[in-house]
Amino acid sequence: MEKLKTYQEAFLNFLKENKIKEAPKNLYEPVNYILELGGKRIRPILTLMGAEVFGTSYEKALPAAMAVEVFHNFSLVHDDIMDEAPLRRGKETVHTKWDINTGILSGDAMLILAYQYLEPYEAPLFKSLVQLFSKTAKEVCEGQQYDVDFETRSDVTIEEYLHMIEYKTAVLVGCAFQMGAIIAGVSPDEQVKIYEFGRLLGIAFQLQDDYLDAFGDPEKFGKQVGGDIIENKKTYLYLKALELGSKEEASNLEDLFKNKLDGDDNKEKITKAKSIFNNSGGSAATQDAIKAYTKKAFAIAEELLVSEENKQLLIGFGTYLMNRRT
Repeated sequence: MEKLKTYQEAFLNFLKENKIKEAPKNLYEPVNYILELGGKRIRPILTLMGAEVFGTSYEKALPAAMAVEVFHNFSLVHDDIMDEAPLRRGKETVHTKWDINTGILSGDAMLILAYQYLEPYEAPLFKSLVQLFSKTAKEVCEGQQYDVDFETRSDVTIEEYLHMIEYKTAVLVGCAFQMGAIIAGVSPDEQVKIYEFGRLLGIAFQLQDDYLDAFGDPEKFGKQVGGDIIENKKTYLYLKALELGSKEEASNLEDLFKNKLDGDDNKEKITKAKSIFNNSGGSAATQDAIKAYTKKAFAIAEELLVSEENKQLLIGFGTYLMNRRT
């Protein structure tokens, strides 16, 4: 999509112009490292898109987009520490390249920096942005805690899982869109609608991410394939496989997810889990859920008080997002 390239290039230029040159080096070098690792910059693009679909120049939303991207990457730095993940976007994670203490402290600095990027906006715009941003940041932390809790629970329900990914992932997608709408000065009703569009799309996005974690190409996916299986995460794939599989498949899957293993044992664990995901119907059910949430998001996009061209921009973006394989 041509428009996405415009947003992406504009944001990357803004990111380059705002590279942190402060001291101490050991605090800010990891911040610049994670921000420059690449990725499609989906969340900041949403903030720019959220402003422009409502008739405001995306350039006005660049500082808010930066806040969203810095916050997102802060959460990744800390998530990678908690997950003991060696790779992020195909490169060493911050705590692997430096150390855990550096990862924690640089991540903390990123959270503060994220708020500082909102300072150019005048009141009451600043107040509205910060209130939404703080609510979202708190929910993301709650979602991460649910995610951690679920690793040691054997009774996680699909409803609980969906609530967890809503908070851990989807609320930031909704927030990114709504921040653009706030900057555009649209009505609260329209803000809620575009937030909902983003929230639903965010749930579909996370379900897709979970699917790709198991079945993606490691070179394209940029993360360790099977990481969720290694960490015993109760993803939608796992829960649906338990629900739809035979008693034997369910029992075997539960046994696989009781312990954390090392080396070649993990390779065997991943292979067995993926086989059960496929044979039980869990994989197919996950793909169906991705399509269902995407469809709900598109229905809300059609209700927005924007031009038909901009409705199609939002729907086109959602289609692109759900067709990704990386």
